[in-house]
Amino acid sequence: MEQRLRALADAGVSIWLDDLSRDRINSGNLADLIENYSVVGVTTNPTIFAAALKNGQAYSEQIGRLKAEGLDVAAVIKELTTDDVRNACDVFDSVAAETEGEDGRVSIEVDPDLARDTDATIAQAKFLAEKVDRANVFIKIPATREGLPAITAVIGAGISVNVTLIFSLQRYQEVIDAYLAGLEQAKAAGLDLAKIRSVASFFVSRVDTEVDKRLEGTKYEHLRGKAAVANARLAYEMHLNAVETERYQALLGAGANVQRPLWASTGVKNPTYPDTLYVTELVAQDTVNTMPEKTMKAFADHGATRGDQITPNLADARAVMADLKTAGIDMDDVVQVLEDEGVDKFVVSWNELVDTVEKALEQA
Repeated sequence: MEQRLRALADAGVSIWLDDLSRDRINSGNLADLIENYSVVGVTTNPTIFAAALKNGQAYSEQIGRLKAEGLDVAAVIKELTTDDVRNACDVFDSVAAETEGEDGRVSIEVDPDLARDTDATIAQAKFLAEKVDRANVFIKIPATREGLPAITAVIGAGISVNVTLIFSLQRYQEVIDAYLAGLEQAKAAGLDLAKIRSVASFFVSRVDTEVDKRLEGTKYEHLRGKAAVANARLAYEMHLNAVETERYQALLGAGANVQRPLWASTGVKNPTYPDTLYVTELVAQDTVNTMPEKTMKAFADHGATRGDQITPNLADARAVMADLKTAGIDMDDVVQVLEDEGVDKFVVSWNELVDTVEKALEQA
């Protein structure tokens, strides 16, 4: 087993791969990552599926069959992606059993063009959960303002949720509240809270990208590359404080699980930064880090685990945020821009997937 990743896992970080393809599943690569690289989960998105479809022939037979059945593009996408997620869930079944459902998770996203539609998000989340039909699936719902009530309703229906696209501390608090409200609904409905799991995916690298752009050419350039880690560390503090509240503790006492913070977008965008920056600096107990394979292999090669890097550095995180304010950086505006861009990028990525499947259907 790869020792650096094992040390990271031993420090309390669940290592999830931010990638999935049918070739990974069929070749045994995914099983190998579980066995030898401490990978205990997978996240997906439309861009990942589009790349999988472009780069392999593993889908050709199914696409030809679905075309012959007369399915439209949207239906074909649902068949292809839910089949991959279901099969990946089966690969992770033993991990899910060993961790009592905490890990061994595979995430599938609701259609990005539903990010501003609460009711449609709820309906599709329920459809995807039923379609995949595996206890260790996570349904990804974006933390837009319209997504928050959908998160509550879906959790309330007993479905496990990966809340995605979180940038701001305020929105993260709203996500925590939405999760707790969902658990309260599930409890009132008589559902087993122990079977409901959730992670809150806090995006990291994009924060530095936006803030660094605003710092460029100013006398505060020394603050570049510091905002994202500071923002995430303060989110972890918010998580710790939330868990200690009377409301959260009451639900835990009723059998509920903690919603773990997940660090997403952890591949560095700036090549001058250490390629493991958003892994090494965000180590703490009961967190998840979902990594592109490139980042995961970089950590396996030269990453260092130095214990908890969050709670001892909270004062420093607050100081960074104060310095950024002095530098004229409006973090409220930064995170709003990132959320809006994130929704737009989700739609672009969805359109890319649609285009890829349309071409595959034409060639079938």
